[in-house]
Amino acid sequence: MKIAEFEEIQSWQEARALVKEIYLKFIDCRDYGFKDQIQRAGISIMSNIAEGFERNSNIAQKS
Repeated sequence: MKIAEFEEIQSWQEARALVKEIYLKFIDCRDYGFKDQIQRAGISIMSNIAEGFERNSNIAQKS
């Protein structure tokens, strides 16, 4: 099965669920620096998966 979009990748979907859980768990956290760092780390996982997918796409290979 060929994956057409990065949103179809299971690890990206799990990372998205993780980010949602992080935001919910840290909603009342008053350590704003730590909260921000954890949230950015979760989003970074999603971004890295998407960027890696785009690197291996046919569009990127034509460049």
